[in-house]
Amino acid sequence: MEIFKLVFSAFRENTYILKDKSGDCAIIDCGCYDRVEFAELTDLIESENLNPVLLLNTHCHPDHVFGNRFILEKYNLKTFCNKSEEYNLRNAERDVKLFGLSMDTPPEPAGFISDNKIMIFGTTELIALEVPGHSAGSLAFYSEKNNCLFSGDALFAGCIGRTDLPGGNYDILIKSIQQKLLVLSPSTVVYPGHGSATTIGDEIRSNPYIS
Repeated sequence: MEIFKLVFSAFRENTYILKDKSGDCAIIDCGCYDRVEFAELTDLIESENLNPVLLLNTHCHPDHVFGNRFILEKYNLKTFCNKSEEYNLRNAERDVKLFGLSMDTPPEPAGFISDNKIMIFGTTELIALEVPGHSAGSLAFYSEKNNCLFSGDALFAGCIGRTDLPGGNYDILIKSIQQKLLVLSPSTVVYPGHGSATTIGDEIRSNPYIS
């Protein structure tokens, strides 16, 4: 699997495009905000001769779902997310106005996924891990074969997700990270929803919130 990262919007959100050897690809947290950013995404997809077949959301805060309607219109794909994210999805259009921005109402999901659900594109498998705490239905997506984790806004390099938004809970987030993420191999590469990549081992050793 080959991993591409694009950084979108004023929130500097990481959108990941995962390329399977078949040419099929999955998109995690499509955060492109405007037509210029949409073009950046489609240019990458076209230059790599990719076939988008799967859209996933780690959670549904506005910065992670800005591009969901575009993906539906361009590639006829709806997202899969956790059912507990319905509140955030329904209210994304309202919530983003607090930041002086606007967006179309995100489309309804194609379906809901829960803990240990395996999502497949091409020959690649991603395991959904429920990691609530940043939001009520936060997910991480883990590829054992590729030794990597897409942690959304649960775990960052040297930090954790904020817990002061609706559905957030600090104690639950710490428990989620400890029980679901820190048990992975220390060499697991972590691709977060914002900022740079890290590893589980590095976070165990040096993250002040969990070390």
